[in-house]
Amino acid sequence: MRLKIGLIALALIFAAGTASAAPEKNRLENTLYLTLKYGQVVIKLRPDLAPKHVERVKKLVREGFYNGVPFHRVIDGFMAQSGDPTGTGMGGSNYPDLPAEFTKTPFIRGTVAAARGSELNSANSQFFICFESVPGLNGRYTVWGEVLKGMRFVDLIKKGAPGSGTVKNPDKIMKIAVAADVLN
Repeated sequence: MRLKIGLIALALIFAAGTASAAPEKNRLENTLYLTLKYGQVVIKLRPDLAPKHVERVKKLVREGFYNGVPFHRVIDGFMAQSGDPTGTGMGGSNYPDLPAEFTKTPFIRGTVAAARGSELNSANSQFFICFESVPGLNGRYTVWGEVLKGMRFVDLIKKGAPGSGTVKNPDKIMKIAVAADVLN
């Protein structure tokens, strides 16, 4: 009888450990480590808001697409934009553009969103991080993440020319990785 109770208790402990491991694995799978020359930025991905964009970002991250890519457009008090390997704001990945996944999620300090052209369904690889709240973007761009830690390092990204935000000798993404790939 004691053996049976002991085995049941062991099974319950194992099941509890397995159940608690699942949320941790999901959290790591939906966390990015963005390394800038100033320090590390931790970004929480939001597949609940934009599953197609999050899937694309993780795919590009795992391919090393963003490593060394410049912050080509940085407007003080607004945002820092990257994700174009050409550094012109006109480039993207070799994958097709994504359909918009707009939500009512507010654009606040640390919001990470897909950059796009005038066509609503033109997001590809480019993204931006908001320095401040920008309510005029609410419902008009796809939010796919939020900065959890390291926003002070984002604040240090070299700013561009007033108006256009074009940056001469821009800061670059040193490396970006999915946390699950780094910690496993």
